[in-house]
Amino acid sequence: MTSTTARLDMTMMYAVHDALRRDAERVARIAARRDDDPRRLLRAAAGWQMFTSYLRVHHTTEDDVLWPDMRRTLADRPDDLALLDAMEAEHGAIDPLLNAVDAALADREAGPGRLGGLTDALVTTLTGHLRHEEAEALPLIGATLAETRWRRFGEEHRARVGTGVPRYLPWVLDGIDAERAARILGGMPERLRAAYHDAWRPAYAGSALWSRGEEA
Repeated sequence: MTSTTARLDMTMMYAVHDALRRDAERVARIAARRDDDPRRLLRAAAGWQMFTSYLRVHHTTEDDVLWPDMRRTLADRPDDLALLDAMEAEHGAIDPLLNAVDAALADREAGPGRLGGLTDALVTTLTGHLRHEEAEALPLIGATLAETRWRRFGEEHRARVGTGVPRYLPWVLDGIDAERAARILGGMPERLRAAYHDAWRPAYAGSALWSRGEEA
């Protein structure tokens, strides 16, 4: 985390980004398989549904809450407003790719030939956006946004996850290093930490979210 973001706790933001990258890579691996129909594997994968759902929650909350707050903060800074325009445009390029992958999964005839290219484009576009956001937008947020507005973004994000928290939190923390996991969990009420350790994480670990051989 850069010095400009140090005054705001962005641990969860970076963890969500890493989870999205992790699952995008899993999707690409499944789409590249030749030992089974990747469309069937992805259609049946709860992991694909979770990935797309959480990605949409993350981006729509940024579009509806975070970027408007930043625009008000940066109203007299046209170069910084142009960066926010780029963030929204990049979001706008990702949603059609998600829809196109879903369409290819349902297409019995042309779907198999389209799926590999679409998933490659999704991974490239998403990971490029996440790198851009981390390199430029997050430092700008850390340098300019009021802490109360940053907390508002986090609260709205949690509200949109809603009753899905028992699956969302283990999804975010899947594969994360122990220090970052402890930092995220340490900011939560004890009852949530206990639920995560006692029930949510074991249930997530026991779920077949992806095709066999793609769980790691």
